[in-house]
This record gives sequence, C-alpha cells and structure tokens, in this order.
Amino acid sequence: MTITIRTYRPADLESVKRLTVSSFGPVCIDKNIEATFGLINGNDWAWRKARHIDVDVAREAEGIFVAETNNTIVGYITTWSDIEAGVGNIPNLAVDAEFRGQGLGRKLIDYALRHFRSRGLSHARIETLAQNDVGQNLYPSMGFEEVARQVHYCLKLSETDS
Repeated sequence: MTITIRTYRPADLESVKRLTVSSFGPVCIDKNIEATFGLINGNDWAWRKARHIDVDVAREAEGIFVAETNNTIVGYITTWSDIEAGVGNIPNLAVDAEFRGQGLGRKLIDYALRHFRSRGLSHARIETLAQNDVGQNLYPSMGFEEVARQVHYCLKLSETDS
C-alpha cells in the first residue's frame, strides 16, 4: 500500500476534522475538561477540538500536510512558521487507528521538519500531554528535547462572578 504526503486542500477539511475527533479522544485537553465539567455551551469536546483545525487552516493552510492512500486521508500534520523567531510550530498531528505503529506519524513530522528547514527556520516546537504515551516516546526519539511542563486548569464561571 502506497501512502503519499501532500499539501492540504480545502476539500480535505471535513476528513481532517473527522480524523482529529477519532484520534484525539484519549489525549485531548477539551475531553479532560468535559469529563470534569460536562458539556460547555451545549457543545462537546469533539466539536471544540475540530475547531482547532479551522484555526490551523486560517493561520497557515499551506503548512498543513495530509497523508493519503487510495484517495483516503489516513493522517495529517498542521504547522505554522514564525519566520521572525525562526521557530516552526506543530499544533496537531493525527494518524488513523488502522495505520498507527507503522511510522506514519514519524514520516509526517519529518515532512514538517523539511518544510521548516526550507523556510529557513532553525527550531521546531511540538507539545503533548503527559497522558499521550505515543507523543511522550515519539518526539524524544526524533530528537525533540523537553524544555518545560505545563499544567492546564479550568474554572466554571458562575453568573454571580464579577
């Protein structure tokens, strides 16, 4: 089976969003928030997480790359470049469950890193949650070094807060 990586096209949006929702459940801040607080504003975690792709597309659609086989998207990576700072950012990466464990995530990251180098960037940045064992292993194995840890908090606002 041949998998090709290519630049995102607007027609890919719904497929990328579906893959996002099917991939991020166990490793999503929005799902953690929902587990604690329930639905927010009538929307679930999947709706909120899928909107992250809209943000990525609006910010730098030409920095999104999809992996496909037989005209089906089986993985993607979103990137954006801070040219002034010299840093490439990877906000989202997902691989279809059927294709995990075959090196596709690594190939997508390699593709993004080549993209960053072609833009003259000197560093690449990616983050993951502590609960994401795959990211915790994959990123260091590719040479990424841990530089910080971050804790996410959420507060339910009441109407009486001022």
